[in-house]
Amino acid sequence: MPALRALVVDDHPLFRYGLSAALADAPGLEVVGEACGGVPAVAMAAALRPDVVVMDLNMPDLGGVEATRRIVARDPGVRVLVLTMFDDDGSVFAAMRAGALGYLLKAARPQQIVRAVLAVGEGEAIFSPAVAVRLLAYFGSAPPDPPGAFPELTAREREVLRLMAGGRGNATIARHLVLSPKTVRNHVSHILRKLHVADRAQAVSRARRAGLGGGPGHIGTPGP
Repeated sequence: MPALRALVVDDHPLFRYGLSAALADAPGLEVVGEACGGVPAVAMAAALRPDVVVMDLNMPDLGGVEATRRIVARDPGVRVLVLTMFDDDGSVFAAMRAGALGYLLKAARPQQIVRAVLAVGEGEAIFSPAVAVRLLAYFGSAPPDPPGAFPELTAREREVLRLMAGGRGNATIARHLVLSPKTVRNHVSHILRKLHVADRAQAVSRARRAGLGGGPGHIGTPGP
């Protein structure tokens, strides 16, 4: 069976070097390239066609979420494992919406990262334990929007309203839905106008009375 081909993307040279060395030493893995940012990562993914891209999120030229979106849009067969320091809901859901198949924190041990790369390369969704618990809580507790609730709103506006009712601010909503803050503000304005309410608090009150809102998430976790 041929080795899985991995591309490592991180703007910190020492971390990138150490991660590449750990992956290169693992049976069944081959590191085909290293990228120091999102822009070269997109170009290298197109040229090298790796099986797995290990992607950092916070990079100066092009963030990992947008880089992931471009890579997956160009070649849906590429699997992306996010490896980052950020475990907030906005980062997790933005990465998933962009097409990432796994989400792991940099605090993970090298052997956990290796196992996660191998699993993602085989098409398995892998998340760190803390992230997996939050995803399960989110998807387990958030009920679907009641049928017929606010038919005057578009699907996107109902999604924004549901997040508003869940206590999310505009900045968090923008990260969650991978939208610009200006777009979220426009959606909120449209919601207030269509619901004929004076302010955000009244919109949230109506949404909660209608049953919208709710708390935040094969989900696998890398072994010890």
